[in-house]
Formats: sequence, structure tokens, C-alpha cells
Amino acid sequence: MRADESTAPAAPGFTGPRWLLPSAVVAELAPEAGRPGRRTARDWIVDFLCFLVAVAVGLTVADAFPGERELPEVVAAADQLLGALACAAVWLRRRWPLGLAIAMVPLGFLSTTSAGACTIALFTLAVHRPFRYVAWVGGAQVALIPLLAWARPDPTLTYGPAVAWSVLFTVTTIGWGMFVRSRRQLMLSLRDRARRAETEARLRAEQAQRLAREAIAREMHDVLAHRLTLLSVHAGALEFRPDAPREEIARAAGVIRESAHEALQDLREIIGVLRAGEGDDGGRPQPTLAALDTLVAESREAGTKVTLDQRVTDAAAVPASVGRTAYRVAQECLTNARKHAPGAEVAVTVTGGPGEGLDVTVRNPAPVGEVPPVPGSGQGLIGLTERATLAGGRLEHGTWGDGGFEVRAWLPWPAAA
Repeated sequence: MRADESTAPAAPGFTGPRWLLPSAVVAELAPEAGRPGRRTARDWIVDFLCFLVAVAVGLTVADAFPGERELPEVVAAADQLLGALACAAVWLRRRWPLGLAIAMVPLGFLSTTSAGACTIALFTLAVHRPFRYVAWVGGAQVALIPLLAWARPDPTLTYGPAVAWSVLFTVTTIGWGMFVRSRRQLMLSLRDRARRAETEARLRAEQAQRLAREAIAREMHDVLAHRLTLLSVHAGALEFRPDAPREEIARAAGVIRESAHEALQDLREIIGVLRAGEGDDGGRPQPTLAALDTLVAESREAGTKVTLDQRVTDAAAVPASVGRTAYRVAQECLTNARKHAPGAEVAVTVTGGPGEGLDVTVRNPAPVGEVPPVPGSGQGLIGLTERATLAGGRLEHGTWGDGGFEVRAWLPWPAAA
């Protein structure tokens, strides 16, 4: 055994030392371990035992045929020489299993002392090669058994039992080799299945992380974009009207301070989610449909003209997830209206009831004058569409009237039980 075999890392999926595995299995489990034909310590032990078995069987067979002692010395010497060559060839059974098994077919017919080596070669062929090769070689050996039993009869058995015993022994050897091959293939298939399961688990974990990051990104966009647009509107008012009355300046400064505080609080919660790896149920409650009035009031304080038409059968019965999605739709639309249509009047309509669903419609006319393009436009609508789809609803958006814009969302509201 090489010195590095006992210290080499075990093949993936095998917790024991690698030298306990056959070289063919190691080559399948860990192709990077080395040359596929290099023997392991187990191979050396098994091959040495096979060589001893082949020699022992050859000597036993030679002593079991006393009638053949009257053969000419040249024939007996040739038989023993061929048997010795067959035993030595056992060391080549792993490198050339098919060639060795084919060579053993005529050799076994000519030399009775090579019986053990022929059996080992046939067994090796059944272990390392598909059944079609085993069928051809094994069939040739079975076909020669009646002729061999007639040419060199067994002194202890009659012709019929000798043929039957030889055929049964050959078939058993093939079956044993195929069983060993199937066990190895089963082990390799189980390892491949374990590898696929690990890969699928890793992919599912990566997908879950990606979905969580996308959800956090949508939440950050929905919340912070609304707060920052309020800050921008009030800061712009202070910049362009430095001579405004003191009360208006104080009110605008108060709105800026409150909006900044809310934005920092939302950002702190999102960062907390990222650090903890999971949501915190002890944080501030998520907005629902009941918070829509507060949202509209904040937009009006920022100078946006907003009309709210809320005709819901039972607002308190709206599911929390549906109400939160409706709130985010209205929040994103009001934010977009402030950015893309400043000064335009926005109409928010919310209707629906249990069993009918919740309809949210936000419209605004075309802006007055030229509005500079805003970088990154359209990302919020993509997030809203995905959010509505995840809630089981749908969202549509497009132009309305003479250049205006409209967003229509329908969210499921199951009927009361």
C-alpha cells in the first residue's frame, strides 16, 4: 500500500477509509483521486487471495485425476505449464477482464489445472463488464463443458452428473459476479441520487434567499420612495419660497422631520430583517386598508391633490394581506404621480366586498408642462405587478384619457364562511 493512501481524503459520500473500496468504485466516486487503474490496498489483498485460490484449485484438480497420471510426461508438463501461466494471468484480471476471459476459454479446455484461474476470470468479467460480454464468453464455456467431460472424464462422477455439476458451477459463478456488479451499481446510483438531492437542496436554499431579498427590496422601494418624495416636495417648497410665512415654514419643517424619522425607522426595520435573516413579529404593524386615509392625508400635506373614493362593504373584514397589498398599490401610485405628474390631481377609488374582490384604481391626468424623466422609472410598477400576482390577483396599468395614467388592481377577497 502506498504511504499516501491511508491519509488521502475519503471519496465524497464515503465516510470510511478509501483503501477499503475497490479501485473501480473509487474511480467512479472520486475521479480526481488518481489513475482509474491504480489498485487500492483492498485490490492487492483480493488479487493475492485470488492467485492463491487459483494455484490451490489447480493443484487439487491435478491430484484428483489419478487416471490421468498415465499421460505422457510432455502432455502433463504442458498442462501444468499452461495452468501456471493461467494462475499468473490472474494479476491482469482488472486491467483486461474481457481479453483474459476470452483467452481462458481455450486454455481451460486444454489444461485442467487452469480451472481455478478460468473461474476467477469469468467472475471478474461478470463484475466489470455488461451482460452481453458475459453471455458470449460464459456461453462458450458452457458449450465446451460436455466435450471436456467426454475427453477428460472425472473418475469420481459419471458423464451426466459431471456435466450438470460443471454447468451449475459456471452459472453460479456468473450469477455471483452479476450480483456483485449490481451491488456496486446500486451504491453508485444512491450516491448520484444523494448528490442530486444536495444540489436541489442548495438550489432551493438559494432560491429562497433570492425571493427573500426580492421581497425586502420591494418593501424598501415601496416605503422609502414614498417617504423620500415627501421630503423632496417639502424641501423644494422651502427652497423656492424662502419668504413664506413662518407658520408654513414651521409646518413644512415639521413634515420633513417626521418623514425623515419615519424613513429612518423603516430603514432600521429592513436592516434588522437583513441582519436577523428572518422577519421580526415584534416590530411595527404593517399598514392595511385602514391606513389609506392617513396615506392620502400625508400626500395632501405634501401639496398633492388627492381625492379618495372608498366604497368597501366592510373595511374591517378585509384580510390583512389583501389590505396591505391595496395600501402598497395606492402608495406607489401616489409616489409616481408626484414624480411624473407634479401638480396633477390624483383620484383613488377602492371598491369591493366579500366574495367579489377588492378593486383599486388610481388615475391622474397628463402633467402640465414638460416633466424631466426620472431615472429608474418602471421598477415600482413591476414590483406592484408581482406583489398583486403573489396575492392571487392581477394588476394592469397604462395611459388614460388625454395622456393621463391609470393603474387598476384586483385582489381576491373570499366570501365570509
